[in-house]
Amino acid sequence: MDQEFDQPVCKKKKLWETVAERVTAKLRAEGYHDVAVKAFECDLKWRNMLATYRKNAERVKRLGVQSVHWEFFKTMHDVLGRSYEEIEAQRKAKLNSTKVGKAIASKRYTPILPTPSLTATALPPARPPQDVLQLYLELQERKLKMWAQQKALEERKIDAINNLANAISSLAQGNTVQMFKEPTVSEPPSSLPSQH
Repeated sequence: MDQEFDQPVCKKKKLWETVAERVTAKLRAEGYHDVAVKAFECDLKWRNMLATYRKNAERVKRLGVQSVHWEFFKTMHDVLGRSYEEIEAQRKAKLNSTKVGKAIASKRYTPILPTPSLTATALPPARPPQDVLQLYLELQERKLKMWAQQKALEERKIDAINNLANAISSLAQGNTVQMFKEPTVSEPPSSLPSQH
């Protein structure tokens, strides 16, 4: 779907919905009938994989292919390698044609690489990138649960307000009826306080 995604004006959401439908159909064909893939999951996964590919492509340029241990790198590079390299070459060509680019190209410099510190080795290992999607999905699930709890609380508030309104209404109707009823037994005037 490269051509569709490369269109300057297109609905990316619709395209990702198509991708999600295709992935779901493929999973069902492979026997995973209880799995339904959503468009935002495909989009997020693609962005994460693309970022990981780009980091590894830069690593290959600096340290060589043997430095990359990501299992999907070769597959991603087969698909994106040439186009990514073409884009980088175009970017560098544009930069070299500017005054700043020419100034940078004429300078000779040695990049300063960070030296490993003792604190960096003492830190616990970071989560692998493939866990990011799982964390995101767990966060979304927690948000949905919180929303459901908030909704239930609001519904209880509405029920309480309705019950209060009904009680007030019935009290008001009871008082109105009392006002229009004629007294059945009248009290003698002697029971009233005297106003002397």
